[in-house]
Amino acid sequence: MPVTEVNGVELDWERSGSGPRLLFCNGSGRTLADAQVMLDYLASEFDLLAWDYRGFGRSGLPTGAYAMADLAADVEGLLDMSSWDTCRILGISFGGMVAQEFAVTHSERVERLALVCTSSGGEGGSSFPLQDLLAMPEEARAAAALKVVDSRWDDDWFDAHPSDRDVAERFAPRNVSDSADAAAHRAQLEARAGHDVWDRLPAITGPTLVASGRYDGIAPLENGRAIASRITGTEFREYEGGHAFLLQDPSAVRDLMAFLLAAE
Repeated sequence: MPVTEVNGVELDWERSGSGPRLLFCNGSGRTLADAQVMLDYLASEFDLLAWDYRGFGRSGLPTGAYAMADLAADVEGLLDMSSWDTCRILGISFGGMVAQEFAVTHSERVERLALVCTSSGGEGGSSFPLQDLLAMPEEARAAAALKVVDSRWDDDWFDAHPSDRDVAERFAPRNVSDSADAAAHRAQLEARAGHDVWDRLPAITGPTLVASGRYDGIAPLENGRAIASRITGTEFREYEGGHAFLLQDPSAVRDLMAFLLAAE
């Protein structure tokens, strides 16, 4: 995977597969390595571009605080580097915020936009403040994190739905002991807390899909509905699951791929 300087920051990126051009925007605190199974799946159908955010994976550490607009500028730089005038974009959770910020700024470069388990900020509602979890004792943090990922999750639920226990392990809070990693996480969470594109969402003009989980406590269902209400012609879908509904509802991935693969 190459590392390229974009906007004064070294970004680790990868490009794989063939087909329609698709940019993948990952969730908060996640790396290319964390998403490798999904990336391999997407690369079977798309010319896929993905990258690690500032301070994550092999990408360089941020030199200070940054905003969502800076991450949208990183997207612009990566597309320019790849000689992509336009592309389709899939943004999941925090990645959906990055995708929204880019799309409201550069709508002419977005062919199709899929926003999964995410929020607009402002009057459309903000996602759960993950920085609040960091202030909790470890045991309390783990229990609270389960409930915000999926409001149904507890020991009784897992006993009846063992597959969800496996899903929950992927969302367990990580202990970030290295000071550089901790700084990168804090900077990203601060940018996330400042996310607000509500007033600018009508600038998005291309085909858009907004997808939300019924039991999502991070990006509640009503936040997805709010986003869809602001973008003309948006398709809104809700799924059986929480923040991880892509792993819980088999129809979700099928619908997402059908939307992203649709001809212009």
